[in-house]
Amino acid sequence: MTAPPDDCLARNEWICGAYLSTRREILLDAVVQHLQLTFVSVGLALVIAVPLAVVARRWRLAAGPVLGVTTVLYTIPSLAMFSLLLPLYGLSAALVIAGLVLYSLTLLVRNVLAGLRAVPEETRQAARGMGYGPVRLLLAVELPLALPASMAGLRIATVSAVSLATIGAIVGHGGLGNLIYSGMNTYFKAQVLTASVLCVVIAVAADLALLLVQRCATPWARPQKGAPA
Repeated sequence: MTAPPDDCLARNEWICGAYLSTRREILLDAVVQHLQLTFVSVGLALVIAVPLAVVARRWRLAAGPVLGVTTVLYTIPSLAMFSLLLPLYGLSAALVIAGLVLYSLTLLVRNVLAGLRAVPEETRQAARGMGYGPVRLLLAVELPLALPASMAGLRIATVSAVSLATIGAIVGHGGLGNLIYSGMNTYFKAQVLTASVLCVVIAVAADLALLLVQRCATPWARPQKGAPA
């Protein structure tokens, strides 16, 4: 018996509206898990990366080890990384988040450090002359001026985390990666394509949202009307 002409699921087509309507809750749960994995891991990585970058900026001897260690972490294959973390976290979402945090550190530390190093020394001297202490100087002057470079790193780290989160499917916590993985095993075309497209949509939406935040938070970095190109 052949499949009805309007039954794209039975024909196993790549583009199938019936898949979206019949698996809506499954897709929503996968998207929510994917967003949680991505933003929790990037948020934790940012909390760790900023102090590391500040330490590397203040003490030059620390810059080499900090950048070296974070770079080495980024070169570890994802399967090996999860295997190394498995005894600590077990087969849990925490395992995936820990791996994504370590991968995000390289991008974040380098960009935050580059932003801090780009702050003009005369600006620091002027702030000290106005009575700014080290903490106030960092929070009120250095970090705000380092924001454009830091946000660039955050955008790249977020897009990267959206992609890498799919690897979590090997431990059952991969968000949309779970659907891609199971769809590949069963050659379910619509599921593989839909989950893949949703990953791209999440990455693009997150990048645009962070770009908007960057533009709102750094008005001085926008091109001024009438200014020479």
